[in-house]
Amino acid sequence: MEIDDILADVDQTFAAQTRPAGGLPDAASAAADLQDLTRRWVAERVAPEVLPWPEDLMERVMRRIRGQIELVEEQTGNMDPKANFRLILYQTELERFKFLVRSFLRARIAKIDKHPHHTLLTPSTLSRLSLPERQYLSQHQTLLSSHYAASFLAQFPPQLQRLDDKAGGISMVDAPDADAAVFCRVLRDCGVVAVGAVEDEVRDVDLRRGDVLVVRWSVVAERVVRGDVELI
Repeated sequence: MEIDDILADVDQTFAAQTRPAGGLPDAASAAADLQDLTRRWVAERVAPEVLPWPEDLMERVMRRIRGQIELVEEQTGNMDPKANFRLILYQTELERFKFLVRSFLRARIAKIDKHPHHTLLTPSTLSRLSLPERQYLSQHQTLLSSHYAASFLAQFPPQLQRLDDKAGGISMVDAPDADAAVFCRVLRDCGVVAVGAVEDEVRDVDLRRGDVLVVRWSVVAERVVRGDVELI
């Protein structure tokens, strides 16, 4: 068996494990999932706020990872040199997916930890979390509130013990910086946006496919969620 045949066999195995219900094995579909996961990983690390949870994509990826773990366990100990080389490819591909998933989840958890009150009090942001993430947020906030109360808040007057106080026009809730600068690439023409003031004049930019820009997150946030723009 030639090296190209082994690589083709690995591609077919991965594709079969990510086959949608009623669909056919397709290596291109598996590659598309990997590309999509990589883009979402980059976007999650760059965006100031948590992005929508990709339910369908993560289900396929986790199914692939579970299948590959089972396959590696089954083939471990095989003394055939060709089988051993194939096993190395399986393990390499498995580790690549595991790294992306772990880093993707850590980026999301870091933002949940940084802005727990904002996430809980903003329905649109809360709806972007997966069920385990919402459970984590609830438990995290309960533990944090208990720790603060036991450490110092209990010594304050009752009116000063709230962690989400907005008295005096000053909010105690730390929110993501919507004006943070992000690098982005336009994937589809999506109209004109106001990117900010230049010498007291608002500057409008027509977002055309292929453009690479540095803009405020608030300018492209909705377009990133829709998939018209990607973060880089």
